[in-house]
Amino acid sequence: MIESRTFREAFFRNRLAVLGLIGVVLIALTGILAPILREYPSGYGSELYNQPSAKYPLGSDSMGLDIFAEVIWGSRSSFYISLMAVAVASLIGIPAGLISGYYKGWIGEVIDGTVDIFLTLPTLPLMIIIAAVMGPSITNVAIVIGLLAWPSLARITRNATLKISEMQFIEAARSLGINSKAILFKHIFLNIAGPVLVNLTLVMATAVLAESGLSFLGLGDPTTWSWGTILKKAWDAGAIIDTPNPWWWWLSPSLFITLYVVCFNMLGTGINDTLNPKNRED
Repeated sequence: MIESRTFREAFFRNRLAVLGLIGVVLIALTGILAPILREYPSGYGSELYNQPSAKYPLGSDSMGLDIFAEVIWGSRSSFYISLMAVAVASLIGIPAGLISGYYKGWIGEVIDGTVDIFLTLPTLPLMIIIAAVMGPSITNVAIVIGLLAWPSLARITRNATLKISEMQFIEAARSLGINSKAILFKHIFLNIAGPVLVNLTLVMATAVLAESGLSFLGLGDPTTWSWGTILKKAWDAGAIIDTPNPWWWWLSPSLFITLYVVCFNMLGTGINDTLNPKNRED
């Protein structure tokens, strides 16, 4: 297991990881400070389809609302969805992976078989069905995404657990009479936290893509601003195919979605490179 100080030094030498981290922090701060940066967009404005200007940095939409404010509040919702999805996936996937990787008997086989079944299911149709049944809510959307993201997290956790559980220090812990719960969470989990963390960054990125897709299909929360909701409203108003085209309406959320996904992918790749011993060799 790489020491925390060594990890920090190697991490901050990785430009890709640092750029990804900066992007993630900026997006998170934008969402947190949304009430300070811009008033919540609601009602109707007087200037429809206003192009980007000093008053409207990203233009205005068909209702005269400030798209910049929509994007800022959308970052708040999108980050919340990502965090909720990661929490749901972690609560199910990490314990399932630890147990199935540590216990070689029927318990591990049952969990591993369940993971295999979930991994073979068509994700998008199942996501649409569950979201439609649960109803349009930003929290429901996040839960749906998390419920379908846990199998991959469980599989990665299981594979890493299998490798660690066969090492000598785990055998020594067993011989000392340390209980299985302590071995799982104090010894094994701390040593597999790296690959699990990398996978969680990917879940954060895919959560926003999934939410945008569900919102675009009309299964998101129409009462809350998110980047997917902005695209949905632009499409419903014909902004994407109209001539002349109000490109600023659909381009802004699209760029933020792309930036969000790229930053988390860069962060995940940077963490993975930092944890790789070959990349730490001077």
